[in-house]
This record gives sequence, C-alpha cells and structure tokens, in this order.
Amino acid sequence: MALLELKVSPKASRNAIIGFMGEVLKISVTAAPERGKANHAVEALLADALGLPLSAVSVVAGHSARTKRVEVAGLAGPALRQQLCTIVERGARPGR
Repeated sequence: MALLELKVSPKASRNAIIGFMGEVLKISVTAAPERGKANHAVEALLADALGLPLSAVSVVAGHSARTKRVEVAGLAGPALRQQLCTIVERGARPGR
C-alpha cells in the first residue's frame, strides 16, 4: 500500500494525469466538486491508469479540498511513482 499526495483540478476540459510538482501529483478531472463526484473521478482515473481495480484506490484525506491524499493498494511507493512517471512521459490519458 502506498499514499499519494494529489492536487486536483475539477471541472477541467479532460481527465488527465498532468505530472509531479515535487512530491505532489497534479491531476485534472472533468467532474464537478460536488457530492463526491470529483473524488470518484480521481479514484477511477488512477485505477484505470495503473491497471488496478477501482477498489484499490481511495481518497483518504482532503475529500472537500483540491489537495488530497489517496491510498493505493497493490503497489509500493517507489513502484507507484515510477509507474505514474512513465504514464506522464507517454502523455497517456486514461479513460479516453
């Protein structure tokens, strides 16, 4: 299990993993930040990008903030960061 710090931009024009700003991963989602829609979109985007089931990714802090902490089961910290960096380098946009 690994924890991941995120900065989320809701109501964006597309779902995308933008990249790391230091230790924080920047993500954009098209969902609005209301009734957990953006949180669910973040979980779905990360699960899809990492090839994990939706149940393996969950927002554990920052539910109503742009800065969030996400728990990812099935990957250790270094492996998670490396896989996300690869996704960013390829310009992959999961969910397309």
